[in-house]
Amino acid sequence: MEILYETIMQLQWQQVVMWIIGGILIYLAIKKDMEPTLLLPMGFGAILVNLPLSGAIHPLTELFNAGIANELFPLLLFIGIGAMIDFGPLLSNPKLMIFGAAAQFGIFFTLSLARLVGFEINDAASIAIIGAADGPTSIVVAQALKSNYVGAIMVAAYSYMALVPIIQPPVIKLITTKKERMIKMDYKPMAVSKLTRILFPIVITIITGLVAPESVALIGFLMFGNLIRECGVLDNLSETAQKVLANLVTLFLGITIALKMQANLFLTPQTLLILGLGLVAFVFDTFGGVMIAKLFNLFLKPGKKLNPMIGASGISAFPMSARVVHKMSLAEDSSNFLLMHTIGVNVSGQIASVIAGGLILGFFG
Repeated sequence: MEILYETIMQLQWQQVVMWIIGGILIYLAIKKDMEPTLLLPMGFGAILVNLPLSGAIHPLTELFNAGIANELFPLLLFIGIGAMIDFGPLLSNPKLMIFGAAAQFGIFFTLSLARLVGFEINDAASIAIIGAADGPTSIVVAQALKSNYVGAIMVAAYSYMALVPIIQPPVIKLITTKKERMIKMDYKPMAVSKLTRILFPIVITIITGLVAPESVALIGFLMFGNLIRECGVLDNLSETAQKVLANLVTLFLGITIALKMQANLFLTPQTLLILGLGLVAFVFDTFGGVMIAKLFNLFLKPGKKLNPMIGASGISAFPMSARVVHKMSLAEDSSNFLLMHTIGVNVSGQIASVIAGGLILGFFG
C-alpha cells in the first residue's frame, strides 16, 4: 500500500491528459479503423510512458536509440512500402509526376510560416516536412536536423496521415465545383515492359541521388523494396517485406514514438503550434495539387480535361489519399472511376516527398 500511495502521489494532471490523448488514438485505431497498426501502439505507448515512475521509459529509450535515433526503423519501413507500390499507372502516364511535385507545396509554405512565427530554421524545416505526409521521411529529417521537437513532429506526421480521410475532402470541396468533381477521365494505360519496371527504381535512385544526395538513403531503400517486387525472382521476399516487415516495423515504430509523448515534453504551447502548422502543411499540399490540375485544364480541350481532385492525391499518404479521392468521385457519380489515375499521382507523391525531404536536408542540414 505504501508503494501504491507513493506512486499515486507522483501522478500529475498532465499525465492524465496524456492518458486521454492515448485513449483517443486507440479509439481512432479500433473504432474508426484509422491506421490501427500505427495509432494503436502510439496510443498505448502514450499511456505507458505517462504512468508515474513508469518502468517502460528505459526499455523504450533503448528501442528509440536503436531504431529511430539512427534512422533504422524508417529505412526498413521504406523497403516494405516500396514493395507495396505498383508504379505501373505512373509509368503508363508519366505526366502524373507533375501533380506529385505540386502537392509538396505545403512543405515550403509551412517552412516560411514556421520561421515567421519564431521557430529556429532547423525546427522550421523539420516541422515543414510534416507536409510530406510521410512519417519515415519526417523522422529522418527531424533527427538529422536535430530538431528540439522531434516527438511532436513524429506524432503530428503520423496522426495527420491517419486523418487524411477527414482533412482532405472538405479542402477539395472548398476549391472545386461539383461540375469539376464530376469530370470523367478515360484510363488508357500503355503497356509497361518488365525491363522498364526493373530499370525504373534503379534510374530514379541514380537521378535523385544526383539531384538531392541527402535523399539517397530514403529513396534508395524505397526503390530497393520496389525492385524486390518487380524483379520476379524474389516473390517470397517481396511478400514478406509487404506484410511481415512493414507491419512489424510499424508496430515498433508506433510504440517507440510514444517515448516522446511524455507529458513534460509533449504538453507545451510549441506542440500545439506544431500540430497547427502540420495541419496547414496538409491543407496546402492538397491545395497545391488541385490548383495545378485546374491550371492544366485552362489549356486542355473539352473532353480532355482533368478531374482536378486527382491533384490532391499527390501527397505521400499512400494509398489512403488515392482511395479518398476515388471515393469522392464515386460519391459525385457512381460510374466515375478515378482510382488508377489517383494511384498514379499518389505514388508519384511518394517519390516527390522523399526528394523534398532530401532537398530540405541539403539546404539546412
